[in-house]
Amino acid sequence: MAGKEKGPVRVAGAMSGTSFDGVDVALIETDGIEIFDFGEVRGTSYSDEDRAALRAAMGAWPGEERAEEAAKVVETAHISALAGLHDVSMLGFHGQTLAHDPEAGRTHQVGDGQVLADALGMEVIWDFRSADMGLGGQGAPLAPFYHWACARWMGTDAPVVFLNLGGVANISWVDPRMEAPEAPGACLAFDTGPANAPVDDLMAVRGLGRFDEDGALAAVGTINMDILERMLADPWFDTTPPKSLDRDAFAALAEEVSDLSDADAAATLTACSAGAVGRALLHLPEKPATILATGGGRRNATLMAMLADATATRVQPVEDAGLDGDALEAQAFAYLAVRVDRGLPTSAPGTTGVAAPVGGGKRARPKGTLLS
Repeated sequence: MAGKEKGPVRVAGAMSGTSFDGVDVALIETDGIEIFDFGEVRGTSYSDEDRAALRAAMGAWPGEERAEEAAKVVETAHISALAGLHDVSMLGFHGQTLAHDPEAGRTHQVGDGQVLADALGMEVIWDFRSADMGLGGQGAPLAPFYHWACARWMGTDAPVVFLNLGGVANISWVDPRMEAPEAPGACLAFDTGPANAPVDDLMAVRGLGRFDEDGALAAVGTINMDILERMLADPWFDTTPPKSLDRDAFAALAEEVSDLSDADAAATLTACSAGAVGRALLHLPEKPATILATGGGRRNATLMAMLADATATRVQPVEDAGLDGDALEAQAFAYLAVRVDRGLPTSAPGTTGVAAPVGGGKRARPKGTLLS
């Protein structure tokens, strides 16, 4: 049942992405349409042991032991990151995606909203994807409605393009002139291809660290153009959006670069991520003048330079627009939680391919709380 409040509320969002960095928490003040203020940002990093458990669980579906172990890791980390929050109306909890198979109409995020509600004494809105997929949607990406709200907050009177560079990259073309994010033409969003995941995995497998910091390794490598061209020839890039990917959808790239040096492999995989974004622009209503990048990949100078070359477009971090790229996804789930609470759509045909605008999410209240 939708909440009774209609004005702006202070709400938290939490996000654990496919780069396995940790849990990001962010507070915003919103009515589910406009952004009125930004609040505290905090987070916690996963330990090496926790990160290994999450990696081992990738691809797991409900009922598998490795998924249950990952759920405990995710829940414990979120409870730690969220402890001590005050004067928050609710929490938007995404959980950790372990598997995503939109063609089969299924997706799997671990982390139980009821566990968090009981531990934190806070109402939790969670499981944002199931309702969308039940109506034929891809279940992803879910941040575009918030990107639309960010464009409104920026005060721009023209379409804005956001590029989220996580384990997988996704792009949002949003028109803030539209009266609502679910309105036809307000949002077009889709996954572009791999972003940080292939390079992160390369670094881990070769014992070089968790990620290519600032793209330093890729910067001294040579791109293998044959591998790049073979990847970009995949028919998936010609598929009309909306569309979405599992984190390991292009896992075969690991074998492709196995005989390359560390630097050449990093350069080639980074170029693959940038080239995929270049292909994605062909699906947008119009070519943007600027792309605002968010997610961890925006800190990779080599990736950002390759993106500018691949798109022939200025690529800037969202900080240049006054936003926080570390907090944006967590903020998105805070925003979506309020929309769920008030019975507003959280996805639409232009963002996930769902048949009609739909509101997802489940509600969990601390045990002993009376339902309203």
